[in-house]
Amino acid sequence: MLNFSGVKYRYYSELFEFDLTVNEGDVVAILGPSGAGKSTLLSLLAGFIDPESGNISIEQQSLLSLAPHQRPLSMLFQEHNLFAHLSIADNIGLGIKPNLRLSDKEKEQVTRAAQQVGVGELLHRLPEQLSGGQKQRVALARCLVQKKPVLLLDEPFSALDPMLREEMIALIRELIKSQKLTVLMVTHSIQDAKALASHYAFVCSHKVLSYGLISELMTQVTPPELSRYLDAVK
Repeated sequence: MLNFSGVKYRYYSELFEFDLTVNEGDVVAILGPSGAGKSTLLSLLAGFIDPESGNISIEQQSLLSLAPHQRPLSMLFQEHNLFAHLSIADNIGLGIKPNLRLSDKEKEQVTRAAQQVGVGELLHRLPEQLSGGQKQRVALARCLVQKKPVLLLDEPFSALDPMLREEMIALIRELIKSQKLTVLMVTHSIQDAKALASHYAFVCSHKVLSYGLISELMTQVTPPELSRYLDAVK
């Protein structure tokens, strides 16, 4: 179970307040207008910023004293964040050890993760030799080798064309099932949310105003902010 309890974060004069509980195995689409606090919520969970009060925990273990790399989660961004001078194998291997001094077993993990996402034949190449979709798969493989139970997705499909978008969603859906991952996904796309998520969290005015099953999202009439948001994005 992942839990935000009374979390407060202040950015200049703006106050963000989050309470949210996500059960193990749930895939939650974080929806809401721009500037509402969606990425702030992910950044707090990842440890990129610190709350002024409250607690964030996974399996009743507080994360607040843990550095980002110590937290039981991995993160896939819109940007691939690949190192241009490193091979695809090394870019994936960074997810295991930043110094890339991998054992034979760890090298096998890199190969296996690359095969899982469909880039097993590209391990010797450099990022500049890959397409945008292939780079996204490499970034996903780097998440997988970390073997962490929670995956954070920050608009990872927004830069992909429709066909690649569908391929990546199908791939991630299968990996979520096979790896038994808990997922929080920031997205502006209702279509992506319905294709991948089991639940939604609607963030508006720097708070989580509504949480529920994704299958019930389009029938929600309260809060009024959610109703207006759904009308705007239909």
